[in-house]
Amino acid sequence: MFKPKISVILGNVGSCSDRYCTGGYSEPLTVEEMFERVKSIEGVTGVELVGTWHISSSNKNQIKTLLKEHGLQLVSIIPDHFGEAKWKNGAFSNKDAGIRREAVEVTKEMMDIAEELGCSLISLWPGQDGYDYYFQADYIKERTWFEEGVAECCEYNPDIDIAIEYKVKEPRNRSYPSNVYSTLLMVKEIDMANCGVTIDYGHGLVAYENIAESIAVLKKYGDKLFHLHMNDNYTLWDDDMIVGSIHTIPYIEMFYWLKRTGYDRWISTDQYPYREDGRDAVNESVRWMETYIDVVNRLDDNKVEKIINTGNACEASAFLRELLFK
Repeated sequence: MFKPKISVILGNVGSCSDRYCTGGYSEPLTVEEMFERVKSIEGVTGVELVGTWHISSSNKNQIKTLLKEHGLQLVSIIPDHFGEAKWKNGAFSNKDAGIRREAVEVTKEMMDIAEELGCSLISLWPGQDGYDYYFQADYIKERTWFEEGVAECCEYNPDIDIAIEYKVKEPRNRSYPSNVYSTLLMVKEIDMANCGVTIDYGHGLVAYENIAESIAVLKKYGDKLFHLHMNDNYTLWDDDMIVGSIHTIPYIEMFYWLKRTGYDRWISTDQYPYREDGRDAVNESVRWMETYIDVVNRLDDNKVEKIINTGNACEASAFLRELLFK
């Protein structure tokens, strides 16, 4: 029985802002209030935190208490390499060696906190590592710096996994870890057992990926899928909408391939419910994910394999139509 563990990025249940309404569309919530909202969502047993936004050396004891009080596991920490002005020209790939050093040290600090709180994953989203204009970047040198920085973090504590989350653009116009293939290439170059990939469903869509195929690729080339972030979008931008609100069949295939490849790590929501109540929007995502999981657990795997092996598109279409509407 395929039953992945579900977690929530803490800020998903809080207040969200954008560049038009920088103060947010609802009243801000405290960390304690957001923990309460996460705990109220049935089926969620883990929480993911953003470094310095939610957790730091100064409040780690408070977080430890909140985790225990609410019966939640700390799944991952996402170091903030994107939300401060100092990272504007990149973190691990910054031309300034001092900033590159700081990116490594920030990551190591979060690794120390993670270990102390029983968390075994750092999920890196290097949103500022890339470029905007032609003739602005040294593509070889900056990718090398990126790989060297991440490798140093991996060596620092081999018991903590580091997963690189890719995104084709935003906030930079072009990102170095832009799709599953560019990221896997860097992971292979880093060549550390504790270095892998985080797939964000929406990031993959914007990169024109079939997420089921991306999962299969990471399985084939080293079993490098370490983490998942779930949301949805119209494929034009990283809208971070409710899971399943746009895509259905691709999500069924994605969960099927998670089951087929034996994925047993965590799946987190990663949403920006600007105008919706964050708790309710995340709850809908969890309900959709549980629905997809139930669907793939009820599939006749032999029938699915037969269709895949024949490659008959009409048979696949009939199978899906009957699955959904009969």
